[in-house]
Amino acid sequence: EGVKSVIKADWGVATTGISGPTGGTPEKPVGLVYLAVAGPQRIVAKEARLVPRRLPHKAATAQAALNLLRLEIRHYA
Repeated sequence: EGVKSVIKADWGVATTGISGPTGGTPEKPVGLVYLAVAGPQRIVAKEARLVPRRLPHKAATAQAALNLLRLEIRHYA
């Protein structure tokens, strides 16, 4: 919701996670990511375990976030 209000948008996408190569723990391993989409009527958040290597993880995170946005737009339309 923060990005939506700052730029006065209808949709917002956010990600956070551990891309590595360090920073992981047994509870939160490298490759863990949280994705969120805030739309006009609801907010959806997901947890995913993606590729545990930094550059592929970043690409997979972007792809997963955009896919979640796509699915939410379809749901809303």
